[in-house]
Amino acid sequence: MNPYIANTEQDVRAMLGVIGVDSIDALFADIKPEHAPQSFDLPAGLSEFEVMERLRRLAASNTTVLVPFIGGGYYDHYVPAACGAIMSRGEFYTAYTPYQPECSQGTLQALFEYQSGICTLTGMEVSNASLYDGGTALYEAMMMAIRVTGRKKIIMDGGVSPIYRKLIRSYTHNLHIEFMETPIVHGQTDRAAMFSLIGNDTAAVIVQNPNFFGVIDDHADVVAQAHAAGALVIASVYPVALGLLKTPAEMGVDIVTGDGQSLGLPLNFGGPYFGFMATRKAYIRQMPGRIIGETVDAQGRRCFVNTLQAREQHIRREKATSNICTNAAVCAIQASVFMSLLGKQGFRRLATLNLDKAEFARQVLQKIPGVEVKRSSPTFNEFVVRLPSDAADVVEAMIPRGFAAGFPLGRYYPGLENYLLVAVTEKRTKAEIEAYGVALAEVLG
Repeated sequence: MNPYIANTEQDVRAMLGVIGVDSIDALFADIKPEHAPQSFDLPAGLSEFEVMERLRRLAASNTTVLVPFIGGGYYDHYVPAACGAIMSRGEFYTAYTPYQPECSQGTLQALFEYQSGICTLTGMEVSNASLYDGGTALYEAMMMAIRVTGRKKIIMDGGVSPIYRKLIRSYTHNLHIEFMETPIVHGQTDRAAMFSLIGNDTAAVIVQNPNFFGVIDDHADVVAQAHAAGALVIASVYPVALGLLKTPAEMGVDIVTGDGQSLGLPLNFGGPYFGFMATRKAYIRQMPGRIIGETVDAQGRRCFVNTLQAREQHIRREKATSNICTNAAVCAIQASVFMSLLGKQGFRRLATLNLDKAEFARQVLQKIPGVEVKRSSPTFNEFVVRLPSDAADVVEAMIPRGFAAGFPLGRYYPGLENYLLVAVTEKRTKAEIEAYGVALAEVLG
C-alpha cells in the first residue's frame, strides 16, 4: 500500500464490499482504456537527485525569453532585490493573514505603514490593510457604495477593464443590481452619455484612470455630477501613474481601488497579488477588510492595534462588509517595503521613466508604414496602435522574434481586431524598444 494513504488493505476491502465490487480494477472497469488517465500506470519513483536533474533539464528547454510589451492591468516593473531580502525574513513571511487584534506589533506596524503609503498615493483619508486583488476590490467598493447610499443602480464607464466588468457582473448575477455601461469617445469617458444616466437612484459611478486603453482623464466633472445626485464615485487606479497624475482625492472621488501588483510584486501567472482600497473617513465603517490603527498602551507607549476587522465569526448575513478576502498581508507588506525604498522622489522618478519611455516607443512605432499610433487622448505608459492586419496574428508572429508584442484588443472588443494595446515600463531599454520596432516592421512588411 502507498505509505501516504492511511487506508489499510482491510479498510479497502471493506469499502469495496460496501460498493459491491471485488477490486480497485473492477471499480474502474467501466472506464474504457483510451479514456483512462495516464496516472493509472505510474512509473517507478525517482530519487530526490534524479527529480532535480530532470526538472533542470526541462527548465533548460525554455530557451525563448520574451521581451514583454503587454499591460492591460499587470506590468513588468523592476522589483528591487531588497524587497525579496526583507520579505524573506520569518517575521514577515509567516503571518500571511493576521486575524487577532493582539497579533505582533511588527506585523501591525508594517500594515499601518502600508495603509499610510496608500493614503499618500491616493490622497484619501483612510485605507484598509489590503484585499484580494484589483478586480474584487472594485466589486467590494461597489457593494460598499450600495450600503452607504441604499441604492442599487450602478453606472460603469466603458473604459473600465473588461476583466473587472465581467468579474463584477459574475459576482452580482443574483443580487438584482441595475448595471448601466457608458461608451467611450476618443478613448475617454462619454460625458453626455454618462450624465444622462446619473439620477437620484444611482448608487455609484465607476471610472478607471488611466483606463484600459491607457488614457488619462480628469473625472472631477463626473464627480460633481454624481455628487449632485447623491451618488458616490469609485475610481480604479494604476498606482504607479499616481506618481505624476492628479490624485483621486483631488478629483473628489469617494472610494479608490486598484491592483497592487505594480507596487513591488513580480508578474507570476496571475498572482498572488493584492487589492488596495482607500476612502473618506466618513465611510470607514462600511469599508471591508481590516484597518490597523495607532494608539498608546497602558504605559503611554506608541503601539498599533487591529482597530476594525471583518473576521468570519463577526459576519451577520446581509450586514457583512466582505465575503471574498479581507487581507493579503504578505503582499501588502512587500508593497510597503517597495514604497519605502523608493520614497516620494523615487516614486515620481519611476512614473516619469514610464511616461518618457512610452513616448519614445510611440515615436518608434509611428515611423513604421501601416502603423497608426492613436494620439487623440493623453496616455501614461500604455497606448493603442492600429495595425494593417489582425493584431492577434501579429502578436503570434512576434513571439519567434522574441517579443510579447502587446494585448490584441479584439479579444474583448469586437470591431477592434486590428488594434493593439502596447505597454512600456521603466525596464524596457532603448535598444529593446528599437528592436521591437524593427521586428514589427518585418512582420508587417
